[in-house]
Amino acid sequence: MWAKLAPQTQKNLVNWVGHFKRRFMQYKDWIEIEEPKVIWLSGLHIPESYLTALIQTTCRSKGWALDKSTMYTNVTNHVDAKEITKKLD
Repeated sequence: MWAKLAPQTQKNLVNWVGHFKRRFMQYKDWIEIEEPKVIWLSGLHIPESYLTALIQTTCRSKGWALDKSTMYTNVTNHVDAKEITKKLD
């Protein structure tokens, strides 16, 4: 019954509620404190929208052409968000 009201998922209700609480806390902290230094992408409802906005915001602030920009990632050995002390520039 609950699955009809939630985004499509393979999780059972207990795991879905836990995931939902973590997502909610990320959004709440983002609003009440600041944009986090570390983003839990799978905790965003539509992560592609955040990544698109990130690229657009960066291009505007740096004066870069949006159509010439590419997003890339660097994999690190960090496993705990508390290890990250500042946002990347």
